[in-house]
Formats: sequence, C-alpha cells, structure tokens
Amino acid sequence: MACAVVPLDEQQVTERDGHGKDRSLPALHPDRKEERCFVAYKPPPEDGSPAQVEEFLEHAKFIAEDLEWLLALPHDKFWCQVVFDESLQKCLDSYLRHAPRGLDPASLPSSPAVADMQRCVHRAVFMSFLRMATHKESKENFLTPAVFGEIVYENFLFDIPKILDLCVLFGKGNTQLLHKMIENIFTQQPCYYADLDETVPSVLQVFDTILDKCGLQCDGAAAIEPLKLSANSRPTAMTMSQQDLLDLVLYLCDSTTTIQAFLDIFPAACTTFQSHGFLSRLTLFYESAVPELETAAKKRNFNDKSLQEDLWKRLSHSCKKMVETAHLLLQHTCLQPILEGTENMQTFADELLQHFTAFLPEKRFLSDYDEQFPVADDISLLHQALPLIDDTRTSYLLQGVESSWDSVGRRRPQGRIQVHPKSPSAEPAAQAAVGDGALGVREPGEGGESPRGAEAAFPVPQKGNNGAACSLSAGELESLLSCIRDLLPDLGEGFLLACLQEYDFNSELVINNILEDRLTPDLDKLDRAMPRPVKEDLPPVLNSRSNVFDDDDFDVFHRDQVDMNRIWKGRRKEESARELLNNKRHLVEQRDRYQAYETVLDEVIVLPGQSTDDYDDDYDDTYDLNQVGANDLDGESLLNRRPFTMPQVLRAAGRAQRVEDDEEDEEEEAENVENAVNRDQFVQDPALLRERAAARRAAMQQRKGFRPEAPSVVGKPKGQGQTQETNQDRRKKEANKNRVANHNRRSMADRKRNKGMIPS
Repeated sequence: MACAVVPLDEQQVTERDGHGKDRSLPALHPDRKEERCFVAYKPPPEDGSPAQVEEFLEHAKFIAEDLEWLLALPHDKFWCQVVFDESLQKCLDSYLRHAPRGLDPASLPSSPAVADMQRCVHRAVFMSFLRMATHKESKENFLTPAVFGEIVYENFLFDIPKILDLCVLFGKGNTQLLHKMIENIFTQQPCYYADLDETVPSVLQVFDTILDKCGLQCDGAAAIEPLKLSANSRPTAMTMSQQDLLDLVLYLCDSTTTIQAFLDIFPAACTTFQSHGFLSRLTLFYESAVPELETAAKKRNFNDKSLQEDLWKRLSHSCKKMVETAHLLLQHTCLQPILEGTENMQTFADELLQHFTAFLPEKRFLSDYDEQFPVADDISLLHQALPLIDDTRTSYLLQGVESSWDSVGRRRPQGRIQVHPKSPSAEPAAQAAVGDGALGVREPGEGGESPRGAEAAFPVPQKGNNGAACSLSAGELESLLSCIRDLLPDLGEGFLLACLQEYDFNSELVINNILEDRLTPDLDKLDRAMPRPVKEDLPPVLNSRSNVFDDDDFDVFHRDQVDMNRIWKGRRKEESARELLNNKRHLVEQRDRYQAYETVLDEVIVLPGQSTDDYDDDYDDTYDLNQVGANDLDGESLLNRRPFTMPQVLRAAGRAQRVEDDEEDEEEEAENVENAVNRDQFVQDPALLRERAAARRAAMQQRKGFRPEAPSVVGKPKGQGQTQETNQDRRKKEANKNRVANHNRRSMADRKRNKGMIPS
C-alpha cells in the first residue's frame, strides 16, 4: 500500500547528533542548515582597470558557485538553507541593490569576461528567487500553501522593495515567469497587498521630494504646508550644482522605471495605486517638474557635454516611463474591463472619460501622452463598445487634445508611429521544474530594446507633415514668402520654400526654427541663399492628348500622309443614285450569318463504337423532368412552334421560294378561319350579361346568408291584422329609409321644425 505524501512542513527526519545518538527533528530546522558563507555582491568596475577586473571576476565566481551549489540541494535542504542562512539573504539583497540597471554605465561591461561572469551571476540569482517563490516543485516535494506564505512573509524572503527590484532587473524577457512568481506570492500571502497599500504613499513621496528639491510645490500633495520666508533662498533646477541635478535626475529615472516595470508585470497592483490617486499626482508632477528639469538640462552650461547628453537621455527616459505608467493605470482599471464586457461597462467608461477630462489642464502631459497613446483610439474603442456614449463629451475631449498640442507650441505628426508598451516576448520553455538547467533567463539589455528616451542631446525640432501637398493658392504662397523675407531678407526664396514645405506651410514655425537654429538636418544642408527653382513649362496639350481615334486612318496629329481618295463631299462622282441603291453587298455579307440559324440538328448520328450514355458532369439536369412551357396560355408546346423563317430581304429569288410562301399563306388562312368560330364577339348579348350578373348576385347572397325574397311591407288589408314579419320589415324600412332615395329628409325636417324654421 502506497504511503501518503506529506508536505515538507509536516515531515520529520532522523539524524545523529554529535554524540552518535539518533534524534528526530522537523524537516525545517536550523540544525539541518549547512555551514557556508555567501559573500555580498559588488558591481563591475567602471574604469575597467586590470586589477579591479580581476577582483570582480574572482568575487563574482564565488557568488556563482555558491548559488549553483544552493540550487543543486534537495528540496528540504534548500529550504533550510534559505530560511536559516542570513548570509544567503544578504548576498541576494546586495545583488538587488547594486546590480546595474539599463542606463547605468556598468551595464556595458568593459570586457567579454566581465560580461560572461555578470550574465552567470544574473542567471543564478534569478533562479534562486524563482525557486524560493515556488511552493510546489513536484508531487513529492512541496509545502503547504498557507505555511509557504507564512515562511516567505515572516522571514522577509520577499517584500515589496525586493519585488520592485526583481521587476526592474529581470523584467525584460522574463515577464511571464515574474508574473507567475509575484502572483503566487500575493495569492498565498494576502498580507503583501496591505504592504503594497502602505508602500504607495512612500512612492508618492518621491514626487514631493523632487519637487521640493527643485523649489516647486505640487498642488495635489497630500499635506500642503505654507511656504516659509526662507523658501525663496532654496536652490532650483537652474541654481543647484551639477552633481545635485544629476543625482536628482538619476533618482527620478530609477523610480519611474521601477514603478512602470512593476505595474507592467503585475497589473493587479494598478487598483491599489489608483486608490491613492496616483494618476492625478503623477500628471501634476509631470506638468510641474518636467519643464523645469528640461530647461535646466538645455540651458545650463556643462563642462562635459557627455554629462549633458546622459542627463537629457535619462530625463527623456523618465518622461517616457511616466507616460507608460499612466497608460497602464488607465488600461487595467478602465479599458480592460470594457474590453472584457463586464456588467458595469458604463461606469468604467465614465471613469475613463473623467480621467481624460482631468488631463485637459495638463497641456504638456496630455500632448506627450497623445503622442505615444492616441486618445482618439481610446475614444473610438468606447464608441464601439458603448454606442450610446455622449458624443458631445467625446468631441470636447478630442478638441482639448488638439488644443494641448497648440498650447505647447507643437504640431501633431501626421504619419506618426504609435509607441505602445512592450508586449511580453516569447518566454523560454521553463515552466517545468525549477532546478532544470535548461531554463533560460535573459540578462538586462538582452533580447529587448534599450531605452531611447532621447537620441540626441537636444530636443528634436518640431516638424510638420514632411512636405505635404500644398493646399495654398499661388497668391497665398507669395504672401508667406514675402512675410518671411521682410524679417529675414538674406535668405533665398528657394530655401524658404523648402522650409515651408517641410513645416506644413506654417510661417511662424519656420521663422522660430530659423532664429533658434533648430532646423532639420536636411534643411541645414541646403544653401540658405538658394534661389527659387525655375518653373518648368508644361508640355503642349496636343502632344499629351489621349483619344480613342489615335493612330487611325485619319489621325492628322500622328500621320503626315492621309489617303485623300477616301475623303469626299456629298455623293461620289463615279457612282449614280441607282447604282448606290442597287449595291447589296451588305445583304450578301449578312445572308451567311442568318443561314446558320436554319441548321437544326434533330438527330445525332452515332458512329460505330461510340458510346451514347456519356454523362457530362458540368451539365445541369435540374429541369430535365419539368415540362417547360407545357402550360402556356396558347396551349402550344415549345416543340410545335413555328419554324425559323428566312427574312424576306435575304431570300434567294426563284419560284421555289415563292411556292413555299404560298403554302405558308394558305396554312395561315386556314388557321384564321378555324379560329374565327371561337373568337369572342365585340358586343355581347345584354340579356346574357344580366343573367350572369343575377347568378353572381344570388351566389353572393347565399354565401352571406341573405334572404332571397323581398321584404313584405305591404301586408294584409287594413283591419285584418298584420304578421310579425310584416311589422318587422316596416320598422326596418322606416329606420333605414334615409340610406336610399329620401336622403335623411325626415330627420332634417324634424330638425328644422324644432328650431322654428317651419311653421307647424
């Protein structure tokens, strides 16, 4: 009989103590932990000196070997080491804290050896956390779910900061694995939801700290304090030191990247973030801090241009992540329930429209959001899911989006490429046992796009629709050119015309970009004194015409010689009128065509050896059994119709033809005499018509139950009494006499008499 499988937290093991005696211990006991010292992680060196590289390789090798030893332990030994070995937790925490992120300089290793070792440590750390988040490895090796949740929570194997770091470090390429890990942790231990709820205010404090460092104040802050008198002396983004500005941008970049990665991998947390008003606080922070930081990054003088480029790159990356975070919150709290067709779809739609309405005052944020995730697409989705949505409200929102672009001095690209959040890439086939060595873990920057917040150190010049077709008239175009030439007389008309075409014929945008030297690279390469191109003459119309009479015998535009013998005016001189009328050549040409209709094949000649029961698959035998035309009104069958007759014009002259015509005429006369007997007369007998009408009337009265006899209103002589039928008929006649000849005379007479119009 097979024994029942017991979870690890209920198992008991027997081991020998130091005195050689057997003792029974729980499977999870501190005495079962192996004595091994795990060293803390140090990031790769930035300068890449040989000594530091060698030190890093040796140090990282120890970590990789220790973690590989840990992963090779059996299930019970692994959990004893994880729960009771503090050095292991310090090692894993140090990697989460110091491992290079995507934009860090250390993320680009100085040598292939460093890259390989970093990749090995990265994979080992992820595999360790993955096994720690799995409470059931097989049917024999598992933990009770409730006990598993208590172990990971009470021993701080996982907490919210660790989960955030796991998302930002291992998110690219391992989205599905991380989602299952975090979902399993939150499912087995719901206390993590409470911890997350307490963590969101700390995340919001990040925005307040950055605003305070920049000398700003967010209107939506939870605690608004009055400004102190010394507030004006605080440093701003323009007055603080370069190192403080760089640290501030690094802090913002790391925070926004981590929040976006966590919400992307674990969308269930969006509801918790929204319960604290995170979206409104994010938009207010974006509108307040981003313009100040961008102005400082562009206008401050940096001794090292590479520092300015790195600062701008991180700031642009932060802006992109904040916009993506806002989209994730709207996607999973409003749009996703609408797509799933929940019961209260109207509530989610109203909430989405309310959020978009709240975005309208934040012009900068709304234009950047619409650039990556067009608001018109979400509005169109709402119209498809809810046809009864308020069109006035949605039109107002779309007009507000257009106004936000104009308010920030930008023009919406016509052929833009919409940037959507990264979709989960194809995950490696690693859903089996955790200890499987075939599990592939992608390192940072491998298999995914690197952040491209800013491709250059300066903002991209504003552009129009890249030379769209000019919808202006010649006079309007000349007016624009003269307006720009008045301000910039040294520029050529050809150069100005190219600028107008590039910027959608917006003269203000052209003047602004020329004065600020923010033209596109293609325009910078042009000669600024370039004259206006000479207008080419259009080809003549006769050379480019296209007609149905092209290349015919009388095409004088393509032929120099025309046959004049085929051209005459009036009647030809060599032909008389009689000869022209007697010319029957066209009849001879048509005779052969009509003679072909006389050939009717009544019998099919079957040659010897030829089969007669061939069946054609393409033949439609639907109507073979139907007698088509058998019930025609003329009573004739289709087979007895008159045979084909040659038109008289095409008949050959001769006696035989006239004999056939005479025979046909005689047959027609005989048929006419025979049909004359059955032909109806033009005027029928009136007595016969009255008889038929009386018969029809009697039949109708019989169907409707009318009495055929006339009403007996005469009755017997006076004094002898009347029958009941006579009295009844008299009453009916008296009551209905106004329906026939009298036309209501008695009632009208009574009416006049009552009104005094007739003397009584």
